[in-house]
Amino acid sequence: MGNTIGIMFGFLGGTIFASEGGYKVLQHPNPNREYQRLSEAKWFLALRWCEEFPTAAGILNYQGQLSFYNQAALRIGEHNFLPLDHRQEIFNQCLSLPVGTTANYSIFTADGRSFRTLEVMGIDIDPRYGRVAIVRSL
Repeated sequence: MGNTIGIMFGFLGGTIFASEGGYKVLQHPNPNREYQRLSEAKWFLALRWCEEFPTAAGILNYQGQLSFYNQAALRIGEHNFLPLDHRQEIFNQCLSLPVGTTANYSIFTADGRSFRTLEVMGIDIDPRYGRVAIVRSL
């Protein structure tokens, strides 16, 4: 990669910059790591974002699958973190939000008590696949 920086911008608490050879993320542990696609650099920052939360967090795709989840979500279990019957509604909520804004989603028990409150944020990582939802327990 040359010394000329063409584009520099922030994404999910990180910084991506581009020049002739590709994209680099300033927060990457390997300062020489270069991504050929912008979406790969964004994906790295999305994973990093989820890993930093002490509570359960993950990335929900349009198919209702968790593409990634952190250690806290692993400890409680993927289905306890995001029950299957709530995933499509959670994802649909992210579609209605402006990019980068958050909304809360509550999961209730059978008797109507709030079981878990989640923060949902819709982000665009790769235009080939559409929006994903970053979800974390509050």
